[in-house]
Amino acid sequence: MYIRYSLTGIALRLRSLLLGFFLIFPLFCNYVYAEESSDSVLVRFLEGNFGVKFSRNNSVVVFSTGQEKFDDMFQAISQARESIHLEYFNFRNDSISAELFDLLAEKVRQGVKVRALFDGFGNSSNNRPLKKQHLADLRNRGIEIYEFDPLRFPWINHALHRDHRKIVVIDGQIAYTGGMNVADYYIKGKPEFGDWRDIHLRVEGDAVGELQKVFLNFWNVVTHQQVSGPQYYPGEKNVRPEFAVLKADTTTTVRRKMVGVVDRDPAKTPRIIHDTFVESIRSARRQIQIINPYFTLCRHIRRALSDAVRRGVDVQIMVSEKSDIPITPDIVEYNVNRLRKKGADVYIFQGGFHHSKIMMIDSLYCFVGSANLNSRSLSFDYECNLLIADQPTTRELQRIFEHDKQWQCYRMTAETWRGLSRWHRFRCWLFHFLTPFV
Repeated sequence: MYIRYSLTGIALRLRSLLLGFFLIFPLFCNYVYAEESSDSVLVRFLEGNFGVKFSRNNSVVVFSTGQEKFDDMFQAISQARESIHLEYFNFRNDSISAELFDLLAEKVRQGVKVRALFDGFGNSSNNRPLKKQHLADLRNRGIEIYEFDPLRFPWINHALHRDHRKIVVIDGQIAYTGGMNVADYYIKGKPEFGDWRDIHLRVEGDAVGELQKVFLNFWNVVTHQQVSGPQYYPGEKNVRPEFAVLKADTTTTVRRKMVGVVDRDPAKTPRIIHDTFVESIRSARRQIQIINPYFTLCRHIRRALSDAVRRGVDVQIMVSEKSDIPITPDIVEYNVNRLRKKGADVYIFQGGFHHSKIMMIDSLYCFVGSANLNSRSLSFDYECNLLIADQPTTRELQRIFEHDKQWQCYRMTAETWRGLSRWHRFRCWLFHFLTPFV
């Protein structure tokens, strides 16, 4: 009788323990997940869902002006020994591109292989396009240059996919990427809105090999060549001896930054840019800071930002008062005002046109590159961004954000919105229906 009672008691205790375990374990898992940092969430998301390769041996240098970017890039090109690869939305036929092509032709004479790609629509849509005779001259000088999807009658062939990437890879050792094409106005600005503000990066480390892979894969598709080989992927190397004159990464994480290349190929990874934006916003714990020139937004990103505000995240958005594309400022104003009413802080940049495409999350990581927050970048174009899980680089971009917020922006409020004319507000409402097409 005593033994039976003891066995029954033990069984009851075990059942209680098991019941308690199954009740507490899910809560424990949720607690662990909730405590996972937002940068870890994003890295795991991109690795698991899209196979993005993150390397941890990179250096990153930030350029906040066109002058800085072109000075540094021209210095790097002048020291190239093996290969120079360039992929841009457009090369505007002006003084900066003339200087670049002269330098590239000189490198060809030194035995360096030069390959360049540009987009057909991007070329035709700028007011100083490269024309056939100019391209013939460049090819006669030894520069291999190809146009992706040239515009031809009936001129609708390029309505969907455009190559909007900005990638330069030199000797497989250093790379440049960001928001700038090749044009004088990145340095001199434009009369209609003043200075052109933009962000570009130089990368050293294994992330360069991933950018090289993006370029060569696309080059082979466009040209029907089969360019490959280990000479284009020299791997991790301290490039300081070869490129000693370039601006150095002076942060505490030099050569130790975690970087992943987030490349949008419409045929292979159509949702990668869209889903990275959405997941970044959803996983933010404390703060989201965004600068984007074409903040027209799809419903998923708009909803993710609204939800972030509701759960107490500090959402800060910077957009430009002026734009190089008509009606875009009206659509952007409409979108940011909707988010302002939900609790986001909105800053209107007045110091020219802020063409930067950057997002900082929780002061932990940043998402930087060529992708805009419009339907074209998210749903149609070839784009390339970097996910940089590095606090010092993120802080550099935050300093740019804070400087521009303090000195070149005004904060949108209910009063500033009501201060706009009724016609202006009506125009914003009317044009926002064109969001899927801009």
